Amino acid sequence: MRHAARGAGGMLDRYFDITRRGSTLLREIVAGITTFGAVAYIMAVNPAILSMAGLDHHDMIMTTIAASVCGTLLMALMANLPIALAPAMSSNIIFAQVVVMHMGISPAVAFAMVFLGGAVFVLLALTSWRQKIVSGFPDPVICGIRCAIGAFIVRIGLTTGGLVVPSHDGFAFGLLAQPAVELALGGLALAMVLSYVRVPAAMLLSIVAITIAGLFVHGADGRLLTRLPAHVSDWPHYPYHMLFTFDFHGFAANILVLFPVALYFFLSDFFDATGTMMAVTQRATQGRDGTPLPLGRAAFCADGAASVIGATLGTSTVSAYLESLVGVEAGGRTGLCAVVVAALFAVSAFFWPLITAIPAVATAPVLIVVGLGMLSTLASPQTLALEELMSPLLMVVITLMTGNFMLALACGLLLHTMLVIGRRRWRQLTPMLVGLDIVFVVFLLLESRMQA
Repeated sequence: MRHAARGAGGMLDRYFDITRRGSTLLREIVAGITTFGAVAYIMAVNPAILSMAGLDHHDMIMTTIAASVCGTLLMALMANLPIALAPAMSSNIIFAQVVVMHMGISPAVAFAMVFLGGAVFVLLALTSWRQKIVSGFPDPVICGIRCAIGAFIVRIGLTTGGLVVPSHDGFAFGLLAQPAVELALGGLALAMVLSYVRVPAAMLLSIVAITIAGLFVHGADGRLLTRLPAHVSDWPHYPYHMLFTFDFHGFAANILVLFPVALYFFLSDFFDATGTMMAVTQRATQGRDGTPLPLGRAAFCADGAASVIGATLGTSTVSAYLESLVGVEAGGRTGLCAVVVAALFAVSAFFWPLITAIPAVATAPVLIVVGLGMLSTLASPQTLALEELMSPLLMVVITLMTGNFMLALACGLLLHTMLVIGRRRWRQLTPMLVGLDIVFVVFLLLESRMQA
């Protein structure tokens, strides 16, 4: 028995280069458990968001778990990196709120856009164009995209948690006399404190705590916020009708209006994945010389392929999670850490009834904290000049006031171009920037006709 265990440990060591990277089998397992605790909240949050688009909540739990398992395993086995992948917290909001709810596009068309974006990502990862796009894209626009979507996520979290309600002036703060609002505020404080003190499973712990508290708190309808299912666990059954639900014909028929959104899905995955994987690999040094982990072509192919598989399974864009850093801090250095994360996601599928009991008030604070974290990009040292902050700030304000992210993206991009021309910085007026301007001008014209 011992010889078999040693043999298995030796095989894992050789396959994942555990010893060479200065780690141990036990350390990788502990790091995987730690990473899972940090990213597990997505099993509750992603279904809550996508169900806004009319998709079945239980189906979305299963597709979220399946996509997370497949994406994380791809990263583990192809790139040997301790990075967890799951449906991205930026694209799922755009998928549900912008594409399906605001634009009235069917989920099948949205899945087709996610699929195509992932396929383009994979193709670019195989060429030198990936680095050219990263270096050629305007930094203020990248900052604006992240900050505007952060503002959008905060807005969704505030409204779903009841902290902000519609009023004749636009929005007003929720009634503090309502126990549900008080619980949401307490959950927000808890999530922020746990995140501030860097508790690895801060988001998950806050969801669990609010869900438990919801067993004793009544909502505005007089019913308990949390209603436990008849069974805590059950055999998982996958919604096979969600497989390959693509409507490429619908996408082609509305290509002019949908192309900017499809471009967003690609750009969001592209830059988020690049930044996240660079941050994780730079932090996860290996060996005695402390060199960063290698970030090669396989890692980018794995991320792009994860989105392709995720869309095929029936969920939004799948991408690398920055929360993987907590696993790195716990000692994770190899893909074995990610294998452990994937295994824990798979085991979670047996507890889907318990996941369905999580109320919206429990996920709202997580949305707010995640969105505020994305907004913190405005304080980045890369955005020093005031004029470079103008377009990101405009994008944030428009997003918060109108809830129209695509309008905010178009206005921010065009403002950046006008500032470049006004300052006569002709070298920054790249073909890529001009091409994006043309795309979004056409988008604004078409959307204005649709609203007329």
